[in-house]
Amino acid sequence: MVTLSTGWTLIINILAWPIIHLSFSYFCLHLNNRYFTEDNWYYRQKDWEKSGGIYEKLGVNKWKTIVPDGGGVFKGGFRKKRLLGRSGEYFQMFIQETRRAEFTHLILIPPSLLFFIWNTLEVGFIMVAYALIVNIPFIIIQRYNRFRFQRILTRKQQKRTAPGKKAKMNSSFDKKTVPY
Repeated sequence: MVTLSTGWTLIINILAWPIIHLSFSYFCLHLNNRYFTEDNWYYRQKDWEKSGGIYEKLGVNKWKTIVPDGGGVFKGGFRKKRLLGRSGEYFQMFIQETRRAEFTHLILIPPSLLFFIWNTLEVGFIMVAYALIVNIPFIIIQRYNRFRFQRILTRKQQKRTAPGKKAKMNSSFDKKTVPY
């Protein structure tokens, strides 16, 4: 552990988080889209998520509107607060960008361990708690939206291949068709 005065520790802590958030976000924004086009083992829906039902129980639809959308921080970012289209191509892009945002928030958590270098053990744990509290809700929102949009996209494709047939909705979770 590096020993610093309380003042320097406070200044470094206050400056470190915005630098971490902005630099990691900028890095992820510029990652090649190919990393986010397909569902890999991490992005795939898990059984415990109960087709998104777990997020319904958490009330994500109610509280996700009050959190900020960082998609507009940098030029070229993808805002997800409001839909800008309803085409299958737009939904595919939206789904891809939920993966990018989820990845961004996921990799913002491990840097919290760096705070143990110049902070006391207690403050180090507070920084880890901060990283979890600030990033996990956004990870949850991205998963919630992605699974909904994947179902919507599947229904759109089914309607295109079987005209005249109405796609069956399985739950109240399926009935929501816009992110906010």
